[in-house]
Amino acid sequence: MRELAGSPGSCSGLALRLGQFLFAAGSVCVMASAAGFANYTAFCYLIASMGLQALWSLGLACLDGYALRMKKDLQSSVLVSLFVVGDWVTSILSFAASCSAGGVVVLFDRDAFFCSRDPHLPCGAFELATAFAFLSWALSATSALVMFWLLASP
Repeated sequence: MRELAGSPGSCSGLALRLGQFLFAAGSVCVMASAAGFANYTAFCYLIASMGLQALWSLGLACLDGYALRMKKDLQSSVLVSLFVVGDWVTSILSFAASCSAGGVVVLFDRDAFFCSRDPHLPCGAFELATAFAFLSWALSATSALVMFWLLASP
C-alpha cells in the first residue's frame, strides 16, 4: 500500500486523529456546558455523534501512537478495511449531526430571532459547539477519503 498523508501509523495520521478528537471533545464540552441544550433534539444528537467521534478518533490516535513508537505497520488490507468502515460511519453521523445543529442555530439566530429576544439562551455556545463539530467532521471526512484511497490502491 502507498504512503499518503494521514495514513494509519504515520505522524500525519496521528495529527489528523488528534485534531478530530480535540474538535469533537471541544464540541461536546461546549454544548454540555450550555444551559438548556437538552431541550433540543438536534443538540442532543450532536452530543451523541461527537461523543462517538471522539471515542473513535482517540482510539485510533492511540493505535497510531503505538504503531509509531513500536515501528509497526498498520496498512494491512484487513485493518484499512476496518478503518474505512469506521471512518465513513462516524463521518456521515458527524455530518448529519453538524448540519442539524447548524440548522437549529440558524433558525434561532437569523430566522426566529430567539437569540436577540431571549438573553438567557446561550446561542454563542450553540454556535461554537456546532463550529467545532463541523471542523471535526472535515477532519473525519479527510481521514475517510485517505483510508478509502489506501484501500483502493494496489
